[in-house]
Amino acid sequence: MTCLECNKKLSYLDHRASMDLFQAELCAAHRSRLELLIRKGQIPAEAVMLYYGLREAGIRPMLAWWDGKKTVDLALSRVKLNIEIDRGLEAMTHEQAMHELEQTMHSFRNGFTTIRIPHFLIRNHLRETVVNVLGIMEGLKANIKVV
Repeated sequence: MTCLECNKKLSYLDHRASMDLFQAELCAAHRSRLELLIRKGQIPAEAVMLYYGLREAGIRPMLAWWDGKKTVDLALSRVKLNIEIDRGLEAMTHEQAMHELEQTMHSFRNGFTTIRIPHFLIRNHLRETVVNVLGIMEGLKANIKVV
């Protein structure tokens, strides 16, 4: 049991706390950094789970990436894919829906595709979600010039 970021040997308590929160092995220092991002509301815990799931599959996503207008939960810049974690199923007002549509338009204008993944899908079916994101990446690679 070693940290995925720094290869530091983990105690059982660090391993357990990290696996419970993120389904990834992280030392206390790296776990606390990610917990701070979550507390600040910049990313949900499911974004971290998907981040490490994609890293395990050999992909190097960017976590909490600033696209010039807002922070994107995950970004795969080589295929111009932004991933947003849908945090809830609450009802939207028409202003919120319009704002989200405008943000999607901004991403498209910059050549990025934005997908939204429900948080419960990542929490309960991480492996299948990673496989599907890899499939989306392959489709984008086939249809656009990779940076």
